[in-house]
Amino acid sequence: MATQHFAEHGYHAARVGDIALALGIAKGSIFQHFGSKDGLFFEVYKRAVRSFAKYLEVPAEVRQEGFFAVLCYWLARTEHLVHEDWIPYRIYLLGNYGTDLVLKREINRFLISEDPYGTVSFVRFGQERGELRTDLDIEMIVSIIDWMVERFQDALLTAELDPGLFRRQGELAEKKEARIQQFLDVLQRAVGTGHAAAVPEAVLPRRNSRVLKSTTR
Repeated sequence: MATQHFAEHGYHAARVGDIALALGIAKGSIFQHFGSKDGLFFEVYKRAVRSFAKYLEVPAEVRQEGFFAVLCYWLARTEHLVHEDWIPYRIYLLGNYGTDLVLKREINRFLISEDPYGTVSFVRFGQERGELRTDLDIEMIVSIIDWMVERFQDALLTAELDPGLFRRQGELAEKKEARIQQFLDVLQRAVGTGHAAAVPEAVLPRRNSRVLKSTTR
């Protein structure tokens, strides 16, 4: 109930009293358990983020193709966040962009300490395969992956929600595939070794195909 309320009203407009009323409990019970509205949202945020799949939770055949194939797999399925996981994704956005500095600091600590997307294991996977540089600090590569993928997924979802913004050249599906390949090329030049295999077209979903996983990044 609290998750839905925050997703629908946003962090600042959400009211603890309304959540308590919907749950049929006293408002004080929520404050007693979570301490504050920030504490309640923080628990909602952690639950939402933990519902997303980790990077390496992909079909075996995709994993066998390597680091950049796995990354391509998730980027190609970004729109699933809007179509089927919009509530946890909305909470994720609110936590990252719609909260105050104190709560944002707690969220950043949680993301670093828990690594809910399995980014550290994912980067080690790429290094063990010889696809990622080992002369860079692993935390640096993890940060680059987190920052760049997050922003790029935001851009892909902008195109998904308002296709007219990116229809200057070609159809949306073809444009999206081209943008993903260009992004992977830039990332590979930054942190890759040059030994990564080309991403097979099979990793990209066919147009209008259904996403089999119940959650995604």
